[in-house]
Amino acid sequence: MNENLRKSITLYATGEEGELENFLRGLSKNTLEALFVDLITMYFNDKNSSKLRELSAIYIAGYEPTQEKLGYNGYMQLVDTQKVVYCEVKPQNTDSEKNKLNGGGSFNDYTPERFKKDLQENPKVLTCGFVRGKLLYVFELDFKCLEERLKGMIKERFPEGTRRKGEYLRSASFSIKDYKDCKNLNLVFIRKDIKEFYSFLSKELIEVIENLGKSNA
Repeated sequence: MNENLRKSITLYATGEEGELENFLRGLSKNTLEALFVDLITMYFNDKNSSKLRELSAIYIAGYEPTQEKLGYNGYMQLVDTQKVVYCEVKPQNTDSEKNKLNGGGSFNDYTPERFKKDLQENPKVLTCGFVRGKLLYVFELDFKCLEERLKGMIKERFPEGTRRKGEYLRSASFSIKDYKDCKNLNLVFIRKDIKEFYSFLSKELIEVIENLGKSNA
């Protein structure tokens, strides 16, 4: 780790008031730039937190982040109707060609009750793919596009339609094949040099990206 970044983290956590600020003021512009790039690279690739990956997709798609811990990730107020539209972000990140992006995501600790709520509210779902922290694509789709996939997993996990307290579907996963034919599927963002990253993408994902890219051209 960058030594200046290491010291900054330590000072933030343990230093006296103003000590970190004084340390940073003593660094050159180039050193500060290197520190910041190292910091943001570290968090974009953090395997235990997807916060920065979620925020980048939210901003690029035109939403604002919400502060509700158990709610949706972002929201947008439509100018013409003043209606508020919510979004749920499902990012994937890989650093290996063996672990290819498939346009998917997952709803963790999912329940029949949450599934029913999501169906009623039908938020937008933003699926996005990163390679070593670099954003390649962002898809926007209606939650209902995933209805059949998630309904099948919920039914398999809770065949009686009910659950006991503390029971969850740990990972309700999906991939591009589950929503590629969605009527309102929108390719919000595509990296200009994405072809250089094709070795990190599944064949089905590449096909959908190229088809939507042509229609958006």
